[in-house]
Amino acid sequence: MHGSTFPGFGAPVCRFERDQTSREPHWYACYTRGRHEKRVEALLRERGVEGYLPVIRALRKWKDRMKLVDWPLFPSYVFGRFAPDDLSRVLATRGVVEVVRVGGRPLTIPEEEIENVRRFASALSSAGVEPEPEPFLEKGQEVRVCEGPFTGVVGVVVETSRGRRVLVGVRGIGMGFAVDVNARHLQPVSDHARSSAA
Repeated sequence: MHGSTFPGFGAPVCRFERDQTSREPHWYACYTRGRHEKRVEALLRERGVEGYLPVIRALRKWKDRMKLVDWPLFPSYVFGRFAPDDLSRVLATRGVVEVVRVGGRPLTIPEEEIENVRRFASALSSAGVEPEPEPFLEKGQEVRVCEGPFTGVVGVVVETSRGRRVLVGVRGIGMGFAVDVNARHLQPVSDHARSSAA
């Protein structure tokens, strides 16, 4: 599983490194099986792990009618606050697939980011707004177009406005062309994806 990428996160993930023995708790993103977010949050709490599942009120089709339901803000992700020593216990939780990692180590999420997500989810619920998810892309990041006329083309993000501007060219000759692409049609390119395509 080393080097694979989960949807919504550009971070590579792999198996737990057993040399992590810190008892200091941090926030981590747990990747779950589809539609298992609420169950995972409840099971984490039963195991003594602080879990957080940000939800928003959204209209969804329920049998033969539309219904307001609590919908995960980040589908297939539940945040957990635990020490690295407890990682194996978290991974043993039914419904948890993995914990997002970078370079083989679980990726810690700053407390202020979690608090910001809490404020954001609360504001969305109060305003009755359902946001449109977009990939979190940064200037200079390598991406692949996954939809539209440029499908399969790899480029570099040169602007990060709502409609991303992507530069496509040849590095060796220092020349490229910029095109505007809908952010939802872009996927981060991981090192693993590059090596697999080679």
